[in-house]
Amino acid sequence: MNVEQFRTYCLDKKHVTEEFPFDEHTLVFKVMGKMFALVPLERLPAQANLKCDPERALELRETYDGQIIAGYHMSKVHWNTLYMEQLDPMLIKELIEHSYDLVVAKLPKKLRSQY
Repeated sequence: MNVEQFRTYCLDKKHVTEEFPFDEHTLVFKVMGKMFALVPLERLPAQANLKCDPERALELRETYDGQIIAGYHMSKVHWNTLYMEQLDPMLIKELIEHSYDLVVAKLPKKLRSQY
């Protein structure tokens, strides 16, 4: 999966916006204002950071050693960095869904009621 395919998949999700809150090179995807994915646009090979359940994050890092690592510049407990070109696109889509769902589940009641 390349960055444009990743972007399209994220933007197809309900209530997702994209922005550059950190710098002009790091694209961030948010659901209802909460970050669930980010992509450094100038990194090669293509990478993405996704939120992940801590236990699953460790399991993924062991299973996909070198392809999924602890989140670069993120909480190592809750975020993974994926080397997208090395992974099956279906796995990446599944992990985007997982990240999105984790963030939606943690939204404050007021935002969840608007969701």
